[in-house]
Amino acid sequence: MMHRLLHILCALLIASSLSARTVRLYGYITDTDNHGIELANVYVQGLNGIVEGTTTNKNGYYDLMIDEQDSLTLVISMVGYVTTQMPIGNAKEVLNINAQMPTDAQWLEEVEVRGIKHTQGTMDRIDAATTRVMPDATGGSIESILITFAGVNQNNELSSQYNVRGGTFDENEVYVNGIEVHRPLLIRSGQQEGLSFVNPEMAQNVQFSAGGFSSQYGDKMSSVLDISYKRPDRFEGSLSASLLGASVYVGHGDSTYSQMHGIRYKTSSYLLGAMPTTGNYSPNFLDYQTYVTWQVGNKAKRQVGEKAKRPWTMSFLGNVSMNDYGFKPDSLSESFGGLENAKNLNIWYEGQEKDRFLTAFAALSAQGHVSKEVNIGFDLSGFYTNERENFDITAEYVLSSGGASTSASGQQTGQVDNTTTESLATGLFHQHARNRLEAGVVTLSHHGEWVHENNELIWGLSGQFELINDHISEWEWRDSAGYSQPNNEQAMELYYSMRGDSYMRSGRLQAYIENQHRWETDKCKILFTIGGRLNWWSYTNEVLASPRASVEFIPGWKRDFSFRLATGLYYQAPFYKELRDTVTDAQGVTRIQLNDKIKAQRSVHVVAGFDYYFRGFGRPFKLTTEAYYKYIDRMISYTVDNVRVRYSGENDAHGYVVGADVKLYGELVPGADSWISFGLMSAKQQLDNRPDLGWMPSPQEQRYSFSMLFQDYIPKIPQMLFHVKFIWNDGLPFSAPHSQAQSFRMSPYRRIDVGITYAFNAKTAKFMRAESAKHVKEWALQLEVFNIVDWHNVNSYFWVTDGNGYQWASPNYLTGRMFNFIIRVDLK
Repeated sequence: MMHRLLHILCALLIASSLSARTVRLYGYITDTDNHGIELANVYVQGLNGIVEGTTTNKNGYYDLMIDEQDSLTLVISMVGYVTTQMPIGNAKEVLNINAQMPTDAQWLEEVEVRGIKHTQGTMDRIDAATTRVMPDATGGSIESILITFAGVNQNNELSSQYNVRGGTFDENEVYVNGIEVHRPLLIRSGQQEGLSFVNPEMAQNVQFSAGGFSSQYGDKMSSVLDISYKRPDRFEGSLSASLLGASVYVGHGDSTYSQMHGIRYKTSSYLLGAMPTTGNYSPNFLDYQTYVTWQVGNKAKRQVGEKAKRPWTMSFLGNVSMNDYGFKPDSLSESFGGLENAKNLNIWYEGQEKDRFLTAFAALSAQGHVSKEVNIGFDLSGFYTNERENFDITAEYVLSSGGASTSASGQQTGQVDNTTTESLATGLFHQHARNRLEAGVVTLSHHGEWVHENNELIWGLSGQFELINDHISEWEWRDSAGYSQPNNEQAMELYYSMRGDSYMRSGRLQAYIENQHRWETDKCKILFTIGGRLNWWSYTNEVLASPRASVEFIPGWKRDFSFRLATGLYYQAPFYKELRDTVTDAQGVTRIQLNDKIKAQRSVHVVAGFDYYFRGFGRPFKLTTEAYYKYIDRMISYTVDNVRVRYSGENDAHGYVVGADVKLYGELVPGADSWISFGLMSAKQQLDNRPDLGWMPSPQEQRYSFSMLFQDYIPKIPQMLFHVKFIWNDGLPFSAPHSQAQSFRMSPYRRIDVGITYAFNAKTAKFMRAESAKHVKEWALQLEVFNIVDWHNVNSYFWVTDGNGYQWASPNYLTGRMFNFIIRVDLK
């Protein structure tokens, strides 16, 4: 099937090349200081008027496709600059025309023009459109871009979760339109995880901070992802289908209202079919999301001389998501260990797993101006989750030595060579779970903003009610060579058992205030931000005060630099999972009880960095460097298995994180953003009740990380885009079961994903200008190759115990090399 798709793609490329000859014009428009001019008008004029036109992007880049004609002139205009006209002679198929526009001296007498351009604050901006072409095994998500950013790591391509600068998945705050969103609580593996909450087709502005964020963002210790949905002013839509699922998006609006609807379907059966554990995978994930806005209060007619009333904007955001995961395992056969200590593990399964995660979210918002300088808003939101996790799986295993199969490069393939094996242990195990969780969260909030000259004051107040009902019943029994593990001559014990019934009802009050002031002179620009948060939770009756401050200094040098320093005290109050304290009874059963004496985790952030904007090889670049330090006390220690974080339920540790991140961002090829990120980090923790263990690596410590996103195209075929995503992260530390010492470390997580996209639109294909295609803006074909090098990555271990009590760690491998094909149609 894949060969046929490739033949079709080649035929379409040939047909496109045989169509009417077109000419591509591209280049950069800069000022006399070599800064890109944004929104400059660039158009081609012929004998009969304007042939085609566009505007430059933020870097001054433009790109035009026109039909070949005689007597063409390229015209470049911008208010405040002298209009430039350049005749186009014997046009080639591709023309690179760069122009420098001198300023209009008459305009300069009235308006001061400054050349300082930079990103203000600690938030980094993301182009959501990049997700449409980036190769992504999760099916396309904002998080697939985040993991290529400095300080952001991921070690599981089946999950959209990420950790930032040594923190856990639960330390990342996510906002959509200023409202906090939640995720299911029982997810334990990437296989169970469905779609990310954020629909990238609906996103417009995406901002991210890896630390030192301001007080308007909530009570998490690692990062903030802030997303604003767009408000279309005309009809737009898109359809896409691939081997991983399908999606439909429709938007429409005008000056007074807008609406968007998105349906996404994902199935990871194709990917999971390449996992080492064979069986019948049945994962189906469905998501519907809508966002509607409308204005009120501006329709009434005004009398002569009556002051116009400012309209209020109302909005509704809704989401329903259902994740069904079914799995009937069959067998597993893999090898591990070194060449001289190779081990083989064969497992045969019976039983199945059936999980369902149903979540719903709704938010009603109102926002408007009460005066020229004051803007206020109100939000009422609710979140509901109903989660069911059921499995009964029995298995028989055989552990043997020798026979590790390797590739030509010497890397273990995970396959078994049974010709030279020696049996070490045989056994049985049975895993059982009947877990139920139901939770609801209702939040009422108010926020406001007052802007006066160079001062901006923002504030917010919210009240939140939470109701959680949790039932856990899971256990595992193991038998090795006829002996139950752990081996007890007096009684048969379970290898692992946990039970609990918990009910929690609580309320929270939160408030924040923040002020930003700007000073501007001919020599520099300074932005100073100071603020704080207050948080009270009824369950622990703890009041938290979190002061935060930052300063940014932008010197008026000819070269664009900006320097920033941010610090603050960050608390993370428990939500629910952190409260689960455990007590083991005489029968070895671990029972859950909620710890109402627990304290919020506390962290001090210090982040210092700078941005340097420059042009190299005629193209814009940005170099960002940040050094950071975080001291954390009142830590709740935890372990990580796949994407499941299990907390100790006590404030039993303290630690620190120190590191530095570097990111080089730019247009390595005109019109296509690329970047390279590199980070070094040390994250250590010390258990308060085990000082003899000393400083240990934190479970999420990755001492180094490297990532790259590269985009390219062929100048003569700009509609064909190439995308490469490269990730190389240090392996995570781990320990043996029932051990608190992080004694081992996984192998590095390495992955290269490649994508090729060919787009057809009115500029590149003549048939797209036909009347029958007037409602089609663009359609594209995309081929993705995941893990093209076929590296065997590990994200967890299965521990096998023989009759002598020795434990062996068998790696759980992730996906190998896979292919995906996408068809996308954009409507207008």
